[in-house]
Amino acid sequence: MARKRSSVRHKPRALLRGVLDSRDGKNSFVTTAEGDFFIPDSARGGASDGDLVEVAPVGGRKGGGRGRGSERPQGRVVRVIERASEVVCGRVELADPFAVVVPDNSGIPFDIFTLRADAPDVPEGAFVQVRITQFPTRHSACTGVIEAVLSEEGGGSGGIDMIVARHKLETVFSESALAEAAQVAVDEAEALAEGYADLRQRVVFTIDPADAKDFDDALSLERVRDASGRLLWRLGVHIADVSAYVPWNSALDIEARRRATSVYLADRVIPMLPPALSEEVCSLKPGQVRCAFTCDMLVTDQGQVLQAQFYPSLICSKTRFTYGQVQQLLDTEGEGPVSLEGTGVGETMVRKLKAASVLAQAMGRRRATAGGIDFSTVEAKVRLDGEGAPVGVELRQKTDATTLVEEAMIAANEAVARHLFGKDFPCLYRVHDAPAGEALAALVPVFREFSWFSRSGAALLGHGSPFVIQSVLEESHGRAEEELVSNLLLRAMKRAVYRPVNDGHYGLASKAYCHFTSPIRRYPDLVVHRMLKAALFKRPQLFDQEVAALAWIGEHSSYMERVAETAARESQTLKLAEYLEPRVGETFAGVVSGVSSQGLFVRLERGVTTELQLGGAIEGFLPLRYLGPEYFMFDPDRYTLTGADTDQVFRLGQPLQVVLSRVDLATSRLDLRL
Repeated sequence: MARKRSSVRHKPRALLRGVLDSRDGKNSFVTTAEGDFFIPDSARGGASDGDLVEVAPVGGRKGGGRGRGSERPQGRVVRVIERASEVVCGRVELADPFAVVVPDNSGIPFDIFTLRADAPDVPEGAFVQVRITQFPTRHSACTGVIEAVLSEEGGGSGGIDMIVARHKLETVFSESALAEAAQVAVDEAEALAEGYADLRQRVVFTIDPADAKDFDDALSLERVRDASGRLLWRLGVHIADVSAYVPWNSALDIEARRRATSVYLADRVIPMLPPALSEEVCSLKPGQVRCAFTCDMLVTDQGQVLQAQFYPSLICSKTRFTYGQVQQLLDTEGEGPVSLEGTGVGETMVRKLKAASVLAQAMGRRRATAGGIDFSTVEAKVRLDGEGAPVGVELRQKTDATTLVEEAMIAANEAVARHLFGKDFPCLYRVHDAPAGEALAALVPVFREFSWFSRSGAALLGHGSPFVIQSVLEESHGRAEEELVSNLLLRAMKRAVYRPVNDGHYGLASKAYCHFTSPIRRYPDLVVHRMLKAALFKRPQLFDQEVAALAWIGEHSSYMERVAETAARESQTLKLAEYLEPRVGETFAGVVSGVSSQGLFVRLERGVTTELQLGGAIEGFLPLRYLGPEYFMFDPDRYTLTGADTDQVFRLGQPLQVVLSRVDLATSRLDLRL
């Protein structure tokens, strides 16, 4: 007898959704509710980096090749649901009747065809912003319209404009936000009437980089006695009271929330708040009375914070220091009167600064004892002339002066987080999860290449103990590979993020941590100010609305922080490349910072025949063909290249002398040879 067909219709299996990540230009992945899928280039279906897509698993297959995709299930893009952006930046290649735009984002796998007749004056090689009018299909190419020429050549301000456009950074404030900012002013009488503490006579000072314009934190330090007569330090951290001028859901707040952070590029600052606030009314400028939010902490000589008090205040900064000036004062022997141009520094202030430095060192030691990790990093800042051309490089690294400020800010941030957590009050915490054990264990074969790395360290590193990481950093200190080791460990760490849940801060060994000290330039700090005020005083009308948005604010702020960091790094790399372009043919001392089957990445430390110092701030690539005529074998576990005939080994951390053979300003790439 014939079998009857079932009348029940089976629902087709729902496809998985996720955002395509192809930022490195080599591998593509989609994170879905059922895990990560490796997407081969042939299966991207015309999707670009950041697109929301539907993915179908490819039965039983794993991602190909070494590294990131090798163990993940393979999938294919079935449909693009939503494009990440219709605006793309890229370089123009002329091919009549078209001007073809080649995207500078390697995650976009197609070129955009525009009609040359629509923009006849755009030259070959120009960097442009193009709006896509039709995305590619199986049967047609991607088409678009050129909206703006960002640079007719590589480099220059046009290069920075490219970075701004690529990352979609907002550079113009709305008229409503500017109108609100124009109405803001400091009213001392009104502030005192509202209960602001009068600290205008307290000796308060700021310490910032020489080129800073937004001073959002100030310090004070005095000897006091507690109720039992014990002699303690009263460390005052005074933060710009931005929340007094930027209420929730105002035009200023909506703009600041969307931007989430100020962006510090090589040649400009894109502020989170209009300059009328960020550089004037909120900025703790010397000799100007300002509204602040004060955190007064009672601290022992051993760096232990015993008590903290929070309250709005009126302050007047007595002196504005740069980090360089403070370091000069700290390096001065004795406590006699010192005078630096523009500061009028005397004996009392010198004593305060030296006492503050000693206290900061004690606080740092206490944090290290608890498991805090201090990474050694060097930041290169390109010095520009009035036309934006690079004229020098400044290396910024940790000093006693920067430690003085950093430890005070960490203590205040911890104190605020402890207070809000102790009251079970809403807060946007700064969370740093412990690193994955496998990420640290993967470094063991690399570190075994260094003679100082111990067997006990190899056995314990994968467990994620912060004290083992401290030990590795201490062992590498002062060696050629010090910065490399620090960077490798730093890369193995998870990123700190913002969350409305207190999950602690691994890197600082803090059980509760938040950002409170920079509300002019970071939106989460502004949120924390509002939370702290609500905990101390009456909750504002829309407080519950802001609390409900904390999770989204944390996620968005974490994302925008990454965007800002990437843009800042790209701008500095571009200017460093411009600075080195006239030095093609010169020899540099460097350290191998990366090893691949294609060649070596080398961080340039200094010029060999000049006094040029780069501090490893820029990296070049030395292709395999320049290592010699023999065949080199790549070991992906130890990150080494070994010559088949001579057994010559190139490894991470190895000092090399290299010649700068080419600079490509379009990509900020440096090509090197031995």
